[in-house]
Amino acid sequence: QVQLVESGGGLVQAGGSLRLSCAASGRTFSRYTMGWFRQAPGKERELVGKINWNGANIYYADSVKGRFTISRDNAKNTVYLQMNSLKPEDTAVYYCAAATTWVVPTISHYDYWGQGTQVTVSS
Repeated sequence: QVQLVESGGGLVQAGGSLRLSCAASGRTFSRYTMGWFRQAPGKERELVGKINWNGANIYYADSVKGRFTISRDNAKNTVYLQMNSLKPEDTAVYYCAAATTWVVPTISHYDYWGQGTQVTVSS
């Protein structure tokens, strides 16, 4: 069992930065691929990016590539999402999730989810 808790969300002006954290409980955190997702009002939840168990593989959605950076610290059971050059369209609730494999066929194959943290980017 893994419990995930996101933090770091807030209100920021366009062009600003935020760093989200996702703290995990449990001793098996390092086994999991960790994904960051976001969901804007009226839209489906979408994958922002993911990082494999040791950080060697990282994927970013085209919409955030070059602006967002995912990292993890397995010693601290934490995964991070550094968001730079934020845009109003980045406004959403951001979630972290854990999956046992790198290739995750669908969003439903993520085993554990956090409760989400709101990010609002003003223009």
